[in-house]
Amino acid sequence: MRLLSFHLGVDTTARWGMIDGPGTGVIDLGRRTGFRSLKHLIGSGATGSAKAAADEPADYPLDEIVFDRLLADPGKILCIGVNYGGRSAEYADPADSSYPSVFVRFPESLTGHMQPLVRPLESDQLDYEGEIVVVIGKRGRRIPEAQAREHIAGVTLGNEGTIRDWVRHAKFNVTQGKNWHHSGSMGPWLVPIDEVPTFDRLSIETRVNGAVRQHDSPRTMKYPIEYQIHYLSTFIPLEPGDVIFTGTPTGAGARMDPPRWLQPGDLVEVDVPGIGTLINPVADEVPR
Repeated sequence: MRLLSFHLGVDTTARWGMIDGPGTGVIDLGRRTGFRSLKHLIGSGATGSAKAAADEPADYPLDEIVFDRLLADPGKILCIGVNYGGRSAEYADPADSSYPSVFVRFPESLTGHMQPLVRPLESDQLDYEGEIVVVIGKRGRRIPEAQAREHIAGVTLGNEGTIRDWVRHAKFNVTQGKNWHHSGSMGPWLVPIDEVPTFDRLSIETRVNGAVRQHDSPRTMKYPIEYQIHYLSTFIPLEPGDVIFTGTPTGAGARMDPPRWLQPGDLVEVDVPGIGTLINPVADEVPR
């Protein structure tokens, strides 16, 4: 089952639904259920109830809908940094930590599948970071690792796009570089956790214009996803609709010699077999 948020062309009314069985259309679940949004469904703990509509005919052809950010109104967006095997070696300071690096993003910094990643007027250093993203479906505090999956509604993908020079504006501070308008993305859809194998069986690949830039598996994570949920829920309750970007593999453009930043016209794909492929073109910001 693949759940998504979308609208119809010039009609910007927010809708949500699921991809139909053949994968060529979208079933509108907003008008079939009492849930006003995908987040509302998740918060009600009723994700599995959407399966009842799986055999119904599609309401719209897939090529006629516009993908929105997976959750129009996500809760907390928590991000884990320097987590996959080898990431620490990418930094001049090789110091390691006993705890994860954590920072936050704001919803407006993310866009949806097939929507452009925006390179701002103030910098040409737009970089990609392909990630596996989990969406929380059940409230919890101090969640044991062994129970972490019980608190996940499902899995999606993210491009944790970063404006690199703005990350370095101050010491111990990445907020500015991580929150430019539509510099990152999330989608294309949510796959319920009961349809996702154990995380160490997944693989993730990021491609730019078809060329592989990142390829790894959560098996190499220093802080596994279950531990991330335990750690984060220790200092703040996790709520339905909260989002965790779980880290990116080695291979970001900033670490190439010379660095290779995203350019207008580039196409970035984040692919996890069994989950999907998040695709975003790159465009310059249009002055207003």
